[in-house]
Amino acid sequence: MSKRNKQQPVIENVTITDYAAEGKSLVRINDLVVFVPFAVPGDVVDLKILKKKHSYAEAVVERMISPSPVRAVPFCRHFGICGGCKWQNLPYEKQLEYKRQQVIDCLERIAKVELPDVNPVLGSLETVRYRNKLEYSFSNMRWLTQEELQEMEDPKTDTRRKQPGLGFHIPGAFDKVLHIEECWLQDSISDQIRNAAFQYSVENGIPFINLRSQEGILRDMMIRVVTTGQIMVLVQAKIETPQDESIFMGLMSFLSEKFPQITSLLYVINNKCNDTFGDLDVHVFRGDDCIYETMEDLRFKIGPKSFFQTNSRQAYRLYSTVREYAGLGKDDVVYDLYTGTGTIAQFLARSVKKVVGIEYVPEAIEDAKVNASLNGIENASFFAGDMKDVLTADFIAQHGTPDVIVTDPPRVGMHKDVIDVIMAAAPKRIVYVSCNPATQARDIAMLDSAYRVSVVQPVDMFPHTQHVEVVTVLEKR
Repeated sequence: MSKRNKQQPVIENVTITDYAAEGKSLVRINDLVVFVPFAVPGDVVDLKILKKKHSYAEAVVERMISPSPVRAVPFCRHFGICGGCKWQNLPYEKQLEYKRQQVIDCLERIAKVELPDVNPVLGSLETVRYRNKLEYSFSNMRWLTQEELQEMEDPKTDTRRKQPGLGFHIPGAFDKVLHIEECWLQDSISDQIRNAAFQYSVENGIPFINLRSQEGILRDMMIRVVTTGQIMVLVQAKIETPQDESIFMGLMSFLSEKFPQITSLLYVINNKCNDTFGDLDVHVFRGDDCIYETMEDLRFKIGPKSFFQTNSRQAYRLYSTVREYAGLGKDDVVYDLYTGTGTIAQFLARSVKKVVGIEYVPEAIEDAKVNASLNGIENASFFAGDMKDVLTADFIAQHGTPDVIVTDPPRVGMHKDVIDVIMAAAPKRIVYVSCNPATQARDIAMLDSAYRVSVVQPVDMFPHTQHVEVVTVLEKR
């Protein structure tokens, strides 16, 4: 190996060896770990070092010498730019192998407890068009690729530099949006709706938002497509004058007429400086104010502010796995911690005496209650509040000692106070669902004195990404 260019050194003839937890590939050069995006183990490359610290460096591929024999051809025209689906260049079976290894590495390195063999990852039945929800951002000045910039004599003055766009934010850049023509994450109707909205808006001169100055009208578009065939479209707009409203309503009328299959066409007037609308009113332009997803004989109401697993079919397999490993009896009391909209709780309710769901988002708990009523489930109760404040010894004394606890915390894992209460409640079994193997491993280490790990089942909810869900069963010692 040799180096050249002191400002951005290039390390030549390097073989990529592995993947890191954050989804970048890596290679070890002496004592230096080098992280490289969009490379595949087995690639032989020249690397340009972008940033170097004491024990690690970040680099990009300067030249591909010999591609890995396991490398796949990315199927999306936006691969490598939009920031999503970073593992398209890796065959799906290899993705599952690396995800399983990621789980093993976290458990061995962080938990350091006695473990069973980690099961093979339960792969997604659909590896494209699997998401039920996507959000697109409008921008009056879209992100241009290096190829597009090279076509311009002067990128700073070329009028093409100020083209509007509708798509995804470039990673790490709030004001840079890559215009998307086709996205393989959602049903193709999503592409049709998004592209039609873009074309109409451009042709009719509707201003897209300037993400820095906040001037403009069109802000954001959310599309949900569920397995029942129902479609929700929500458009956010900044409306300050009657003329703004008139122009915007023209777009809504166009979408309503062109896409009669939209069952819930909604809009939000958002004059804030961000696209969050949890505190804003949602208006119905046409159709219903919600859509419904089904799993087995259960129906779940999904409103514009509802949380629902974004891979519906794989979510059903995840919940079925939880139910299977929970080992439920008809007289069991089950606590479902971080219950969200109560989906798992309702999956379990008909197999047990009672389910108690706790969630910190009040709106999610309201959805959980609505869904339980919708499904005729009378043995599930739901409570809102910070988990460490709600789940106390007094709460358990009031609602019953749990035989089984299912916990599905956010990425940060569980608070130590929550773990302490779980340990004091001493359920016979804990089924821990996690979207972050590292924080799950940390929590398992704290539970180890009273619980042993009996099953580790990874589940792939997001093909072509590094993310993996893990269902871990802990049995009382």
